[in-house]
Amino acid sequence: MTEADERQMLDAIQKWIGKKVAPVAMQLEHDDVWPAELVEDMKELGLFGALIDPEYGGLGLSAATYSKIVMMIAEEWMSLTGIFNSHLMMAQIVQRFGTAKQKEYWLPRFATGEIRGGLGLTEPDAGTDLQAIRTTAKRVGDKYVINGAKTWISNAIQGHASALLVKTDPAAEPRYKGMSMLIVTKTDPETGAALPGIRNGKKLEKLGYKGIDSGEFVFEDYECDAELSLVGGEEGQGFFMATGGLEIGRINIAARSVGIARRALRESVAYAQTRKTMGKPICEHQAIQLKLGDMAARTRAAELLVEDAARAYDTGARIDMEAGMAKYFASETAVEVATEAMRIHGGYGYSKEYVIERLYRDAPLMCIGEGTNEMQRIIIAKQLVKRNPV
Repeated sequence: MTEADERQMLDAIQKWIGKKVAPVAMQLEHDDVWPAELVEDMKELGLFGALIDPEYGGLGLSAATYSKIVMMIAEEWMSLTGIFNSHLMMAQIVQRFGTAKQKEYWLPRFATGEIRGGLGLTEPDAGTDLQAIRTTAKRVGDKYVINGAKTWISNAIQGHASALLVKTDPAAEPRYKGMSMLIVTKTDPETGAALPGIRNGKKLEKLGYKGIDSGEFVFEDYECDAELSLVGGEEGQGFFMATGGLEIGRINIAARSVGIARRALRESVAYAQTRKTMGKPICEHQAIQLKLGDMAARTRAAELLVEDAARAYDTGARIDMEAGMAKYFASETAVEVATEAMRIHGGYGYSKEYVIERLYRDAPLMCIGEGTNEMQRIIIAKQLVKRNPV
């Protein structure tokens, strides 16, 4: 994509944000309503195929361009970015690791948004420690039979599919060698009929991140076709597929965090020029100037870390450290900038009539999603040592 093409795409998305998203975001978020019309718009814009290769009907965007789109949308309403990012993490697993037949079957459907989904990793007793999962898939002839439960899955209720991490060999040592990745659907991709053995649990209520559904999957003797479902056609590779898929997820979380920080900064700069105390705008008080200066510097630094990680991802190299640094710093920045924005706004920052309280609620999730920041710091340190042996 040329620079002119990128600019044209970004301009089109910015116009859509202003015309369609901005007028409804606050109400949809407060009501916690699935944004069905906006999802249809995102299908038309090609966002569900943003990172899918053009040969399969996708846009084939670079991570650098994709991250810019995420920042823009998150600046208006962060929840929307989760709807297509979770889906693209599933799609990237198929695109990077799937067989030729799996790519031809799944990716065109993923690219159009006909089949939407997410990543099914987390379980009630397994989050950061993925090797502790208990969901099993047993090979029976040309099918897998799945039993278990997943939780905190984005798009679980309104979506149709999941890249599901399972144990195909529960007795394997080390544990990761017994893990595989399967593509599973709630309905038959050909007929649309509901499939037996899979159901949604409850919709999980959240502090923020409204509009997008976070839910549960329960599997009871669910059957899926082995050839189409077992990503890569080989058991025991699921752990590496899951952790590889999280790289683009962490860049996305970092980009979302930048969007939150940008909006909080923008709102604060505007408010500080109109709100007066002691006969002058509060932006002329040194205490507020110190806050704004720090917020601006941190937000820009977070942007640059995201750009750095996205460019590294586009090279095809392993980027645990770059993605971890971007995710860690940008998410902590989002929390800090949103908090300072609330303080600058005073009582209005605490009011649901202003966007600040939403940013304040949304920001903490960025420190948790796609791997906690505590884990990111460990990953950064380990990679730092590994890359600089003595």
